[in-house]
Amino acid sequence: MSLASSRFLSGGFRPFFLFGAVHAALMIGLWVPWFLGFMHVPSAFSPVVWHQHELLFGFVPAIIAGFLLTAVPNWTGRPALKGAPLLALVLLWLAGRIAIATSETIGLTAAAATSLLFLPVLVLLILRELIAGKNRRNDKVAAILGLLFAAQVLFFHEYIRFGRIELASRMAIATVIFLIAVIGGRIIPTFTGNWLRKNNPGREPPPFGTFDLAAMGVSALALILWIAAARTEALAPFAGMACLAAGLFHFARQLRWQPLGTRREPLVAMLHVAFTFVPLGFLLTGAGLLADDVGLTTAGLHGWTAGGIGAMTLAVMTRATRGHSGQALTAPPSTVLIIYTPIVLATLARIGAALLPGSTMLLLPLAALGWIVAFLGYAGLYGPLILRKG
Repeated sequence: MSLASSRFLSGGFRPFFLFGAVHAALMIGLWVPWFLGFMHVPSAFSPVVWHQHELLFGFVPAIIAGFLLTAVPNWTGRPALKGAPLLALVLLWLAGRIAIATSETIGLTAAAATSLLFLPVLVLLILRELIAGKNRRNDKVAAILGLLFAAQVLFFHEYIRFGRIELASRMAIATVIFLIAVIGGRIIPTFTGNWLRKNNPGREPPPFGTFDLAAMGVSALALILWIAAARTEALAPFAGMACLAAGLFHFARQLRWQPLGTRREPLVAMLHVAFTFVPLGFLLTGAGLLADDVGLTTAGLHGWTAGGIGAMTLAVMTRATRGHSGQALTAPPSTVLIIYTPIVLATLARIGAALLPGSTMLLLPLAALGWIVAFLGYAGLYGPLILRKG
Protein backbone atom coordinates (compact mmCIF):
# COMPACT_ATOMS: atom_id res chain seq x y z
CA MET A 1 0.00 0.00 0.00
CA SER A 2 1.42 3.39 -0.99
CA LEU A 3 1.73 6.22 1.50
CA ALA A 4 -0.84 8.23 -0.43
CA SER A 5 -3.43 5.47 -0.13
CA SER A 6 -2.60 4.50 3.45
CA ARG A 7 -5.65 4.79 5.70
CA PHE A 8 -3.54 6.08 8.55
CA LEU A 9 -2.10 8.87 6.41
CA SER A 10 -5.29 9.78 4.51
CA GLY A 11 -6.18 12.65 6.87
CA GLY A 12 -4.44 14.73 9.52
CA PHE A 13 -6.80 13.75 12.32
CA ARG A 14 -5.83 10.08 12.07
CA PRO A 15 -2.16 10.12 13.16
CA PHE A 16 -2.29 13.31 15.22
CA PHE A 17 -5.38 12.42 17.26
CA LEU A 18 -4.12 8.89 17.93
CA PHE A 19 -0.53 9.84 18.77
CA GLY A 20 -1.71 12.90 20.67
CA ALA A 21 -4.00 10.77 22.85
CA VAL A 22 -1.28 8.22 23.58
CA HIS A 23 1.17 11.03 24.37
CA ALA A 24 -1.36 12.67 26.71
CA ALA A 25 -1.68 9.43 28.67
CA LEU A 26 2.08 8.82 28.75
CA MET A 27 2.73 12.42 29.77
CA ILE A 28 0.76 11.96 33.00
CA GLY A 29 1.66 8.29 33.44
CA LEU A 30 5.36 9.17 33.49
CA TRP A 31 5.11 12.53 35.25
CA VAL A 32 3.41 11.37 38.45
CA PRO A 33 5.94 8.62 39.41
CA TRP A 34 8.82 10.83 38.22
CA PHE A 35 7.56 13.73 40.33
CA LEU A 36 7.23 11.40 43.34
CA GLY A 37 10.78 10.11 42.86
CA PHE A 38 9.98 6.55 41.76
CA MET A 39 11.57 6.88 38.30
CA HIS A 40 13.62 9.24 36.14
CA VAL A 41 13.14 10.52 32.61
CA PRO A 42 16.45 11.57 30.94
CA SER A 43 15.22 15.10 30.30
CA ALA A 44 17.12 18.28 31.10
CA PHE A 45 13.84 19.67 32.43
CA SER A 46 12.59 19.12 35.95
CA PRO A 47 9.44 16.95 36.19
CA VAL A 48 7.11 19.96 36.54
CA VAL A 49 8.71 21.89 33.67
CA TRP A 50 8.69 18.80 31.43
CA HIS A 51 5.01 18.30 32.28
CA GLN A 52 4.25 21.93 31.38
CA HIS A 53 6.15 21.79 28.09
CA GLU A 54 4.74 18.50 26.90
CA LEU A 55 1.16 19.49 27.70
CA LEU A 56 1.33 22.90 26.05
CA PHE A 57 3.82 22.31 23.22
CA GLY A 58 3.57 18.56 22.64
CA PHE A 59 0.03 17.34 23.21
CA VAL A 60 -1.86 20.54 22.34
CA PRO A 61 -0.13 21.19 18.97
CA ALA A 62 -0.78 17.59 17.94
CA ILE A 63 -4.53 17.94 18.52
CA ILE A 64 -4.60 21.38 16.89
CA ALA A 65 -2.78 19.95 13.87
CA GLY A 66 -5.23 17.06 13.61
CA PHE A 67 -8.19 19.44 13.79
CA LEU A 68 -6.87 22.09 11.39
CA LEU A 69 -5.52 19.65 8.80
CA THR A 70 -9.04 18.22 8.68
CA ALA A 71 -10.97 21.51 8.89
CA VAL A 72 -8.91 23.68 6.52
CA PRO A 73 -9.70 21.57 3.42
CA ASN A 74 -13.39 22.10 4.22
CA TRP A 75 -12.78 25.84 4.56
CA THR A 76 -10.79 26.15 1.32
CA GLY A 77 -12.06 23.33 -0.91
CA ARG A 78 -8.45 22.23 -1.46
CA PRO A 79 -7.06 18.68 -1.08
CA ALA A 80 -6.08 17.59 2.42
CA LEU A 81 -2.47 16.96 3.39
CA LYS A 82 -1.86 13.21 3.20
CA GLY A 83 0.68 10.55 2.37
CA ALA A 84 4.41 11.36 2.54
CA PRO A 85 3.99 15.09 3.42
CA LEU A 86 1.69 14.18 6.31
CA LEU A 87 4.11 11.47 7.44
CA ALA A 88 6.97 14.00 7.42
CA LEU A 89 4.95 16.37 9.60
CA VAL A 90 4.10 13.57 12.05
CA LEU A 91 7.75 12.51 12.26
CA LEU A 92 8.73 16.12 12.92
CA TRP A 93 6.32 16.20 15.86
CA LEU A 94 7.60 12.84 17.15
CA ALA A 95 11.21 14.04 16.86
CA GLY A 96 10.35 16.94 19.16
CA ARG A 97 8.88 14.61 21.78
CA ILE A 98 11.92 12.31 21.69
CA ALA A 99 14.33 15.26 21.80
CA ILE A 100 12.70 16.75 24.91
CA ALA A 101 12.51 13.37 26.64
CA THR A 102 16.24 12.71 26.00
CA SER A 103 17.51 16.28 26.35
CA GLU A 104 19.67 15.33 29.32
CA THR A 105 21.68 13.24 26.88
CA ILE A 106 21.60 15.26 23.65
CA GLY A 107 21.67 18.66 25.32
CA LEU A 108 18.93 21.21 25.83
CA THR A 109 20.04 23.38 22.88
CA ALA A 110 19.68 20.52 20.40
CA ALA A 111 16.39 19.46 21.99
CA ALA A 112 15.01 23.00 21.82
CA ALA A 113 16.05 23.40 18.18
CA THR A 114 14.30 20.15 17.27
CA SER A 115 11.16 20.80 19.29
CA LEU A 116 10.78 24.34 17.92
CA LEU A 117 10.47 23.15 14.32
CA PHE A 118 6.93 21.75 14.38
CA LEU A 119 4.74 24.81 15.05
CA PRO A 120 6.25 27.14 12.40
CA VAL A 121 6.02 24.40 9.78
CA LEU A 122 2.37 23.82 10.71
CA VAL A 123 1.66 27.58 10.54
CA LEU A 124 3.24 27.81 7.08
CA LEU A 125 1.23 24.82 5.83
CA ILE A 126 -2.04 26.30 7.15
CA LEU A 127 -1.25 29.77 5.73
CA ARG A 128 -0.37 28.28 2.33
CA GLU A 129 -3.75 26.57 2.15
CA LEU A 130 -5.69 29.60 3.36
CA ILE A 131 -3.98 31.88 0.83
CA ALA A 132 -4.32 29.41 -2.05
CA GLY A 133 -7.97 28.82 -1.16
CA LYS A 134 -8.62 32.57 -0.78
CA ASN A 135 -9.98 31.96 2.71
CA ARG A 136 -8.27 34.85 4.46
CA ARG A 137 -10.99 35.21 7.12
CA ASN A 138 -9.33 32.34 8.98
CA ASP A 139 -5.87 33.91 9.00
CA LYS A 140 -6.52 34.69 12.67
CA VAL A 141 -6.18 30.97 13.45
CA ALA A 142 -2.68 30.95 11.95
CA ALA A 143 -1.89 34.10 13.93
CA ILE A 144 -2.96 32.39 17.16
CA LEU A 145 -0.68 29.46 16.33
CA GLY A 146 2.11 31.98 15.81
CA LEU A 147 1.52 33.25 19.35
CA LEU A 148 1.77 29.67 20.65
CA PHE A 149 5.12 29.32 18.88
CA ALA A 150 6.30 32.61 20.42
CA ALA A 151 5.30 31.24 23.83
CA GLN A 152 7.40 28.12 23.19
CA VAL A 153 10.44 30.24 22.25
CA LEU A 154 9.92 32.25 25.45
CA PHE A 155 9.58 29.00 27.42
CA PHE A 156 13.09 27.89 26.44
CA HIS A 157 14.49 31.39 26.95
CA GLU A 158 13.10 31.63 30.48
CA TYR A 159 14.28 28.16 31.45
CA ILE A 160 17.79 28.54 30.02
CA ARG A 161 18.22 32.11 31.34
CA PHE A 162 16.44 31.92 34.70
CA GLY A 163 15.87 28.22 35.41
CA ARG A 164 12.13 28.78 35.88
CA ILE A 165 9.03 29.58 33.83
CA GLU A 166 7.00 32.71 34.59
CA LEU A 167 5.40 34.22 31.50
CA ALA A 168 5.66 31.48 28.87
CA SER A 169 3.28 28.98 30.42
CA ARG A 170 0.66 31.69 31.04
CA MET A 171 1.09 32.95 27.48
CA ALA A 172 0.63 29.45 26.07
CA ILE A 173 -2.41 28.65 28.22
CA ALA A 174 -3.98 32.00 27.37
CA THR A 175 -3.38 31.41 23.65
CA VAL A 176 -4.96 27.95 23.71
CA ILE A 177 -7.95 29.06 25.79
CA PHE A 178 -8.53 31.97 23.40
CA LEU A 179 -8.32 29.54 20.45
CA ILE A 180 -10.87 27.24 22.14
CA ALA A 181 -13.15 30.24 22.68
CA VAL A 182 -12.84 31.16 18.98
CA ILE A 183 -13.22 27.65 17.52
CA GLY A 184 -15.76 26.57 20.16
CA GLY A 185 -17.82 29.62 19.32
CA ARG A 186 -18.08 28.30 15.77
CA ILE A 187 -18.47 24.56 16.07
CA ILE A 188 -20.57 24.24 19.23
CA PRO A 189 -23.50 26.40 18.02
CA THR A 190 -23.25 24.81 14.55
CA PHE A 191 -23.26 21.20 15.78
CA THR A 192 -25.94 22.05 18.34
CA GLY A 193 -28.15 23.68 15.72
CA ASN A 194 -27.71 20.74 13.34
CA TRP A 195 -28.72 18.27 16.04
CA LEU A 196 -31.66 20.34 17.31
CA ARG A 197 -33.13 20.73 13.84
CA LYS A 198 -33.21 16.95 13.41
CA ASN A 199 -34.03 15.75 16.90
CA ASN A 200 -35.38 18.47 19.15
CA PRO A 201 -36.89 21.31 17.12
CA GLY A 202 -37.20 24.60 18.92
CA ARG A 203 -35.06 27.60 19.64
CA GLU A 204 -31.65 27.38 17.96
CA PRO A 205 -28.31 28.99 18.79
CA PRO A 206 -27.93 32.48 17.31
CA PRO A 207 -25.18 33.10 14.73
CA PHE A 208 -21.88 34.65 15.76
CA GLY A 209 -22.56 38.32 16.41
CA THR A 210 -21.87 41.41 18.48
CA PHE A 211 -22.26 39.62 21.82
CA ASP A 212 -19.65 37.05 20.81
CA LEU A 213 -17.27 39.79 19.70
CA ALA A 214 -17.70 41.51 23.05
CA ALA A 215 -16.99 38.25 24.90
CA MET A 216 -13.84 37.68 22.86
CA GLY A 217 -12.67 41.26 23.43
CA VAL A 218 -13.11 41.02 27.21
CA SER A 219 -11.42 37.60 27.17
CA ALA A 220 -8.42 38.93 25.28
CA LEU A 221 -8.05 41.81 27.75
CA ALA A 222 -8.41 39.48 30.75
CA LEU A 223 -5.84 37.01 29.43
CA ILE A 224 -3.33 39.74 28.57
CA LEU A 225 -3.66 41.21 32.06
CA TRP A 226 -3.35 37.72 33.60
CA ILE A 227 -0.09 37.18 31.73
CA ALA A 228 1.25 40.60 32.71
CA ALA A 229 0.28 40.05 36.37
CA ALA A 230 2.88 37.27 36.56
CA ARG A 231 5.56 39.98 36.53
CA THR A 232 3.62 43.03 37.75
CA GLU A 233 1.63 42.23 40.90
CA ALA A 234 -0.08 45.64 40.84
CA LEU A 235 -2.05 44.43 37.81
CA ALA A 236 -3.55 41.47 39.69
CA PRO A 237 -6.76 43.27 40.81
CA PHE A 238 -7.40 44.54 37.27
CA ALA A 239 -6.71 41.09 35.85
CA GLY A 240 -9.06 39.60 38.46
CA MET A 241 -11.93 41.91 37.57
CA ALA A 242 -11.39 41.34 33.84
CA CYS A 243 -11.34 37.54 34.36
CA LEU A 244 -14.61 37.68 36.31
CA ALA A 245 -16.20 39.71 33.51
CA ALA A 246 -14.89 37.30 30.87
CA GLY A 247 -16.25 34.32 32.82
CA LEU A 248 -19.72 35.86 33.05
CA PHE A 249 -19.64 36.78 29.36
CA HIS A 250 -18.78 33.22 28.37
CA PHE A 251 -21.41 31.67 30.62
CA ALA A 252 -24.02 33.97 29.07
CA ARG A 253 -22.62 33.20 25.63
CA GLN A 254 -22.90 29.47 26.23
CA LEU A 255 -26.49 29.73 27.47
CA ARG A 256 -27.35 31.30 24.12
CA TRP A 257 -26.14 28.06 22.47
CA GLN A 258 -29.05 26.06 24.00
CA PRO A 259 -26.92 23.51 25.91
CA LEU A 260 -29.86 21.88 27.73
CA GLY A 261 -31.49 21.00 24.43
CA THR A 262 -28.67 18.57 23.63
CA ARG A 263 -28.76 16.54 26.86
CA ARG A 264 -30.12 13.45 25.06
CA GLU A 265 -27.05 13.24 22.79
CA PRO A 266 -23.72 12.99 24.67
CA LEU A 267 -21.66 13.57 21.52
CA VAL A 268 -23.04 17.13 21.34
CA ALA A 269 -23.68 17.65 25.05
CA MET A 270 -20.04 16.88 25.85
CA LEU A 271 -18.97 19.90 23.81
CA HIS A 272 -21.07 22.08 26.12
CA VAL A 273 -19.82 20.33 29.28
CA ALA A 274 -16.20 20.81 28.20
CA PHE A 275 -16.68 24.45 27.25
CA THR A 276 -18.15 25.16 30.70
CA PHE A 277 -14.64 24.85 32.14
CA VAL A 278 -13.54 27.89 30.11
CA PRO A 279 -15.79 30.39 31.94
CA LEU A 280 -15.32 28.46 35.19
CA GLY A 281 -11.56 28.86 34.81
CA PHE A 282 -12.00 32.60 34.28
CA LEU A 283 -14.20 32.93 37.37
CA LEU A 284 -11.90 30.89 39.64
CA THR A 285 -8.82 32.73 38.38
CA GLY A 286 -10.50 36.11 38.79
CA ALA A 287 -11.64 35.31 42.32
CA GLY A 288 -8.17 34.05 43.23
CA LEU A 289 -6.46 37.18 41.90
CA LEU A 290 -8.83 39.49 43.78
CA ALA A 291 -8.56 37.51 47.03
CA ASP A 292 -4.83 36.77 46.60
CA ASP A 293 -5.73 33.10 47.06
CA VAL A 294 -3.29 30.65 45.48
CA GLY A 295 -5.75 27.77 45.82
CA LEU A 296 -8.39 29.55 43.74
CA THR A 297 -5.95 30.64 41.04
CA THR A 298 -4.50 27.12 40.84
CA ALA A 299 -8.02 25.72 40.58
CA GLY A 300 -8.75 28.15 37.75
CA LEU A 301 -5.55 27.16 35.98
CA HIS A 302 -6.46 23.47 36.08
CA GLY A 303 -10.05 24.21 35.13
CA TRP A 304 -8.59 25.62 31.94
CA THR A 305 -5.96 22.91 31.35
CA ALA A 306 -7.67 19.70 32.47
CA GLY A 307 -11.19 20.78 31.49
CA GLY A 308 -11.00 23.52 28.88
CA ILE A 309 -8.13 21.79 27.06
CA GLY A 310 -8.38 18.12 28.06
CA ALA A 311 -12.14 17.65 27.98
CA MET A 312 -12.65 19.87 24.92
CA THR A 313 -10.02 18.06 22.89
CA LEU A 314 -11.64 14.71 23.65
CA ALA A 315 -15.09 16.07 22.79
CA VAL A 316 -13.81 17.35 19.43
CA MET A 317 -11.69 14.28 18.74
CA THR A 318 -14.54 11.81 19.28
CA ARG A 319 -16.97 13.76 17.10
CA ALA A 320 -14.47 14.37 14.30
CA THR A 321 -13.33 10.75 14.29
CA ARG A 322 -16.87 9.42 14.09
CA GLY A 323 -17.83 11.89 11.39
CA HIS A 324 -14.78 11.25 9.20
CA SER A 325 -14.85 7.47 9.56
CA GLY A 326 -18.45 7.07 8.44
CA GLN A 327 -19.94 6.43 11.89
CA ALA A 328 -23.27 7.66 13.21
CA LEU A 329 -22.94 11.03 14.96
CA THR A 330 -23.96 9.67 18.33
CA ALA A 331 -21.84 8.71 21.34
CA PRO A 332 -22.30 5.07 22.37
CA PRO A 333 -22.33 4.18 26.08
CA SER A 334 -18.70 3.05 25.90
CA THR A 335 -17.61 6.55 24.88
CA VAL A 336 -19.55 8.13 27.73
CA LEU A 337 -18.29 5.62 30.30
CA ILE A 338 -14.65 5.27 29.27
CA ILE A 339 -13.83 8.71 27.81
CA TYR A 340 -16.27 11.45 28.84
CA THR A 341 -16.92 10.46 32.46
CA PRO A 342 -13.25 9.96 33.44
CA ILE A 343 -12.07 13.26 31.94
CA VAL A 344 -14.83 15.24 33.68
CA LEU A 345 -14.11 13.49 36.99
CA ALA A 346 -10.36 14.07 36.47
CA THR A 347 -10.98 17.78 35.97
CA LEU A 348 -13.18 18.05 39.04
CA ALA A 349 -10.63 16.12 41.10
CA ARG A 350 -7.79 18.36 39.91
CA ILE A 351 -9.78 21.49 40.76
CA GLY A 352 -10.69 19.94 44.10
CA ALA A 353 -7.03 19.18 44.87
CA ALA A 354 -6.27 22.89 44.48
CA LEU A 355 -9.20 23.99 46.64
CA LEU A 356 -8.76 21.28 49.28
CA PRO A 357 -5.00 20.90 49.83
CA GLY A 358 -5.59 18.48 52.69
CA SER A 359 -7.06 16.01 50.20
CA THR A 360 -4.32 16.39 47.57
CA MET A 361 -2.84 12.93 48.09
CA LEU A 362 -6.25 11.42 47.33
CA LEU A 363 -7.53 13.77 44.61
CA LEU A 364 -4.31 14.22 42.60
CA PRO A 365 -3.85 10.48 41.86
CA LEU A 366 -7.58 10.25 41.02
CA ALA A 367 -7.21 13.15 38.59
CA ALA A 368 -4.19 11.51 36.98
CA LEU A 369 -5.99 8.17 36.72
CA GLY A 370 -9.07 9.75 35.16
CA TRP A 371 -6.96 11.61 32.58
CA ILE A 372 -5.01 8.46 31.64
CA VAL A 373 -8.16 6.31 31.37
CA ALA A 374 -9.90 8.90 29.18
CA PHE A 375 -7.08 9.28 26.67
CA LEU A 376 -6.16 5.60 26.57
CA GLY A 377 -9.90 4.97 26.22
CA TYR A 378 -9.95 7.19 23.14
CA ALA A 379 -6.95 5.33 21.68
CA GLY A 380 -8.54 1.96 22.38
CA LEU A 381 -12.09 2.73 21.25
CA TYR A 382 -11.34 5.10 18.38
CA GLY A 383 -8.01 3.72 17.16
CA PRO A 384 -9.79 1.11 15.01
CA LEU A 385 -11.99 3.84 13.50
CA ILE A 386 -8.93 5.96 12.77
CA LEU A 387 -7.43 3.06 10.82
CA ARG A 388 -10.67 2.56 8.89
CA LYS A 389 -11.18 4.19 5.53
CA GLY A 390 -13.84 6.92 5.96
